Amino acid sequence: MNRILLLSFLIFFISACGNNEPTKRAPVAEVGKVVLYYDELPKLIQHGINESDSIALIQNYINKWAKRELLLQRAEENLSQETRNEISRQLEESRANLVIYQYQRQMMLEKMDTVLTETELENYYAANDNSFILNSNIIKALFIKLPAETPDIEKIKRLARSNDQNDLQQLESICYQFAEKFDDFNENWVLMDRLSMELPQEIENEESFLRRTTFFESSDSLSVYLISIRDYRLRSTLAPFEYVRDDIKRIIINSRRFEFIQSLENAIYNEALKEKSFKIY
Repeated sequence: MNRILLLSFLIFFISACGNNEPTKRAPVAEVGKVVLYYDELPKLIQHGINESDSIALIQNYINKWAKRELLLQRAEENLSQETRNEISRQLEESRANLVIYQYQRQMMLEKMDTVLTETELENYYAANDNSFILNSNIIKALFIKLPAETPDIEKIKRLARSNDQNDLQQLESICYQFAEKFDDFNENWVLMDRLSMELPQEIENEESFLRRTTFFESSDSLSVYLISIRDYRLRSTLAPFEYVRDDIKRIIINSRRFEFIQSLENAIYNEALKEKSFKIY
């Protein structure tokens, strides 16, 4: 397509985009019997873009389309019949799998029970405690990172050690003014490794560290790091229920999903047998 044709097409394209009335499809390019129409082009023309750039965008898209279509047609001409049959089989199998998946998904959304009570979750946890052994050390902690020049750091340390709510509220107020980072992780369990990464030096023996430490401070030339450890669990011990609660929920829902799909398949199968729409010869 030369520049004059492209420019004509660009003018037509812009005018057609601004016209809400039905327009006869305009061909842009053709490879064999396959035609590319202007309404199949993506929205390449943007407000503020100059004519030269618009033409280049359209030309580039058409060239890419032509190369792909030419390659496809050459491949279809030269592949063996056996290979083409295998491609058709794979396409049909993929289509069948997609249709089945969408139907199963629709049925699950409409009919599968996804409500889980806290008692169900706790009962599953109690009955399967061997499945919830920790692979890593976890903690509940308060982490603070302060600039080294922060005023009255000793007061901040004292407040961070406290479990009194008034002290913690005061600490939070001070840290919002001065701290580079202040995080209690929403009082959730977190991996000890996650906290260790915040420190300027490595904690070599986490188990020993956790057994003997409730408050830890460290520093480098720029910052002071404080950790107040509220609770911990060591690797190879049973994970707390609240730490694995979401995992338990996923396990139960996945189990229900599997059972629901099996039940759906069996119901359709038995219905077909009953109505004699399925026969075994």
